[in-house]
Amino acid sequence: MGIDNNVNFNEKAVIVPFGLEKTVSYGGGTKNGPKEIIRASHQVELYDEELNCEPYKKIGIKTLKPFKIDKNIKKALNKISRVNQEILNKNLFPMTLGGEHSITAGCIVPFIKKYKKICLLHFDAHADLRASYNGEKFSHASAIRRCLDYPNVSLISFGIRNISKDEILFLKKNSSRIKIFWAKDKSKWDLKKFKKMIQNKKVYLTFDVDAFDSSVMSATGTPEPGGLLWNETLNIIKIAAQNSKIVGADINELSPIKGFNSYNFLVAKLAYKILSYKFIS
Repeated sequence: MGIDNNVNFNEKAVIVPFGLEKTVSYGGGTKNGPKEIIRASHQVELYDEELNCEPYKKIGIKTLKPFKIDKNIKKALNKISRVNQEILNKNLFPMTLGGEHSITAGCIVPFIKKYKKICLLHFDAHADLRASYNGEKFSHASAIRRCLDYPNVSLISFGIRNISKDEILFLKKNSSRIKIFWAKDKSKWDLKKFKKMIQNKKVYLTFDVDAFDSSVMSATGTPEPGGLLWNETLNIIKIAAQNSKIVGADINELSPIKGFNSYNFLVAKLAYKILSYKFIS
């Protein structure tokens, strides 16, 4: 099942398309997210005017071919765990393109094993802290809860603006491990505090595209108003990249809309910016 053992990797970053779609509860289509992000990436300008270079030349980015995804969600998550483990074994940086947010519970397992402590930097409209949803404990609505099943995982979330009563109770019981920068408080966010919180930590970044305001990103299953805008989002990621060690990432929940390529392009550019900040800034 190797990730491509015949290739002699010179790249530092590996893009893993993994269009898992098993538990979506509103709009569908996330299984098509990875291929449309990759397609749009060919239109992203390689020169970055902020960083004054062509980051890809300094990084080296390899994109893997799509994997067959098992119909059983637990088996599918085990597979992405094994893929990421192989990438880590090669001392490379994995970025997984989903698919629904459930992928994160599988993606993060090798990092949980490798590091004594790992901080999950989470961008999302939804807390995803439900114990289960519609009878499925590995639901996209439980993605972050499954990560917190591991005691060495802490959480910093940005953009949350949709949460259930049960999730609030869980949040209160686990306040020492969880910090949420609520979307409603965006104008009052203290990013200097965030900088201190994340300083020198090992960080896994998970980005649900519905973190963006629905005016910016409509191509997602559960869009929410009142979310993040482009420049403020990049600023948060940049702070994290400059003050912590980002060790892996995933981007998920893009549901492409035919004829509206701007959404696919936005996510492709987001992926490039995350890698650029990680390796260049």
